Amino acid sequence: MASTSLHWQTATITRIVARTPTVTSFFLRPAEPFGFRAGQHVDIRLVAPDGYEARRAYSIASAPEDGPWIELAIERLESGEVSPFFHEVAAVGDEIEVRGPLGGHFVWSVEDGGPLLLIGAGSGVAPLMSMLRHRAGAGSTVPALLLVSARTWNDVIFRDELLALEGAKDGAQIVLTLTRDKPRRAGDFSRRLDAAMLAEVLARLPDPPQRTFICGSNAFVDTAADALVAAGVAPQDIRAERYGV
Repeated sequence: MASTSLHWQTATITRIVARTPTVTSFFLRPAEPFGFRAGQHVDIRLVAPDGYEARRAYSIASAPEDGPWIELAIERLESGEVSPFFHEVAAVGDEIEVRGPLGGHFVWSVEDGGPLLLIGAGSGVAPLMSMLRHRAGAGSTVPALLLVSARTWNDVIFRDELLALEGAKDGAQIVLTLTRDKPRRAGDFSRRLDAAMLAEVLARLPDPPQRTFICGSNAFVDTAADALVAAGVAPQDIRAERYGV
C-alpha cells in the first residue's frame, strides 16, 4: 500500500551506480517508512546557502518490494538545476530532501493483469523498470513487453538487467530500438519509433494489451499513442507520462 504522506523528509544516499555515460542511479534510504506503487515518482528539493530552492521530479526505478530504499536513475542535463548536483557533488552518506510518493495515474500492480505493454525513451524507462521489477519480484507471469528507444547500445539504461529479465522466459519480452546504432539482436530495430514498428511489436504479444504505459518526451509519447490508437488499442487503456519538449 502506498503511503499517503506527502511531507518533506530526509533520505540518505546509500549507493551510487553508473548506468550509462549520462545516467547514474542513486539509491536513497528515506528516514521514514516509504511505501509506493510501481510507476510513482518523488520530488527532490535542494536548498542553496542563500535559500534558493531547486526542485525536480524523478520516477522511482526500484520495485515496491525492494524497500526500505528507493532507486532514482538521474540523467545529467547540462542546463539542469538538480542533475549536475547529483553527478558532480552528491556522495554516499549525503542527505537530501524527498517528498512522495506522487502520482496515481501512471501505476501498475500485478493484480491489474495484462498483457502489459511498456514503451519508454531514454530515462523514461525508469518507471517502466519499476513495473517489470515488481512483476518479477511478485513471481508474475503476466505477458509483458517493453520497447525501449535509446541512441546507442551503451545508452540503454538497465540494459543487462533487462536482457536477464527476458532470459528468465516467464513471459517478459524486451525490444530495443537504437536511433544511432545498429541492432545487436534479432528482433530489435535501428530507427526512431514509428507506426510500423509498433504494429510489429503489438503482434508479438499473445493478446492485445490491456494496460499500456508510455514515458518519454512529448513528441515520443504523441507518436506512440497515436500509432497505438490507430492499431486498435483503446485510448482509455493507454497511460502516458511526459518530460521535456
